[in-house]
Amino acid sequence: MLAGVMLAVATNATAGGILTNTNQSIDFLRNPARDAAIGLDGVYSNPAGVAFMPEGLHIAFNWQFAHQTRTIQSENPVFALGRKNHGQAMKTFEGVADAPFIPSLQGAYNKGNWSIQLNVSVPGGGGKCEFSDGLGSFESVVGNIAYQLQPLGATGYDMDGYMQGRSYYFGFQLGAAYKILPNLSVYGGLRLLYGTATYKAKISNIMVNTAGGYVDFGSFLTGASTVVDNGIAQVQEGIAQYQAAGVEPPAELVTQLAQLEGTKQSLNGLQKYSQGVNLLCNQEGMGVAPVIGVDYRVGPFNFAVKYEAKTQIRMENESTVNEASEIPAVNKFRDGEKVDEDSPAQLAVGAMWNIIDGVRVNLGYHHFFDTKAHWYNDTQKLLDGGTNEYLGGAEWDVTDRFTISAGVQVTRYQLTDAYMNDMSFVVNSSSIGFGCKYRVSENVQIGAGYFQTNYEDYDRVTSVSPRISDSFTRTNRVFGVNCELNF
Repeated sequence: MLAGVMLAVATNATAGGILTNTNQSIDFLRNPARDAAIGLDGVYSNPAGVAFMPEGLHIAFNWQFAHQTRTIQSENPVFALGRKNHGQAMKTFEGVADAPFIPSLQGAYNKGNWSIQLNVSVPGGGGKCEFSDGLGSFESVVGNIAYQLQPLGATGYDMDGYMQGRSYYFGFQLGAAYKILPNLSVYGGLRLLYGTATYKAKISNIMVNTAGGYVDFGSFLTGASTVVDNGIAQVQEGIAQYQAAGVEPPAELVTQLAQLEGTKQSLNGLQKYSQGVNLLCNQEGMGVAPVIGVDYRVGPFNFAVKYEAKTQIRMENESTVNEASEIPAVNKFRDGEKVDEDSPAQLAVGAMWNIIDGVRVNLGYHHFFDTKAHWYNDTQKLLDGGTNEYLGGAEWDVTDRFTISAGVQVTRYQLTDAYMNDMSFVVNSSSIGFGCKYRVSENVQIGAGYFQTNYEDYDRVTSVSPRISDSFTRTNRVFGVNCELNF
């Protein structure tokens, strides 16, 4: 139950790998294939290429709003025992993740062959996810308890579940690009990631249905314990009578005593949940990693490569979980524990073709080295490999002042049933983005973009008999505007 409460993490409210947001600008929203584009957003996507921008100071402010849902359709026969489930074994759990303010700042100062650059963004997390009815993973635990208590008069259960996770990974990247040749530049920099997260969960109003109606779980346990204690006393008395007469007690009586004592032990173990669960965990952590890049121009073509090294992060807990739990997953949130939450290394390769003046076509490829990162309990080893993304897009300068653009992104994870769970999941997707940019004056331009992700379903069958299964999917929509200043 505790594991289900605490492992439901805040989702990435934006595009990218399992733990990485790649949409650091509005330029990305309106055309995600920016890996070889020449522009100020290249401070993140193509930092070596920023050296080919005009001399002077360039600053861009970006604001994005993201709305995402996570939906899990879970099937479990114990759900049919739930008061709110109306006898149905299938139940849908939906989490809503809103990130109303995802800011980012890009800055560059170009002088001669040098380009000094700064990027401030949110490359991980970016909002909070709320499951108002909790999750199937821990409601099934409550349902299983009711099922196991049926011999003691339980016929069903009722409960209120709630979970909220919030996470932000703030990124600060500082570096410099240098034009080795008129058509070749290189980049080197450092990225600092500061992570902060809060997880809140509550399971309350746990009730057990009996012949006399619904009763409080704690009261039911007290009454059941009394019944079991009386049963144990009676069996022990019968065994004692046989022993006093010098006769071996019947095997059936000894077995009954063992069963009753096992039931008593189980009831004692459930006492900790008699008042429900109310948990809170805050996490903080920090890490630094190098970033390198190369940009090469030849005729109407531009090619770029960027590599971000793995960022090693250890998130330290401040939690209400003070002692080690018999549920191993809960120890991830034990007070004072340092948890592995690395940001995987990323390789980005891009190409741009100026077909004619004012018309550009872009291609890109991303690979996230997920299995080389270190996550809690080595969950990265449950994947079949790293994430791959394929991107394409185009831009058209309709006039000297007005530009329109659009693009697509296809994301493919190498998932396994062992990795997937309703607490934290990703699914394959295809995204489309479009938008425009308008040059207000020689020094000021504004832009707007919209980005929508269409997710596939991932179906997992945990058990055939009885049938226990889950179907996972998401929705994601992002809108943003920006302002760029050039001096």
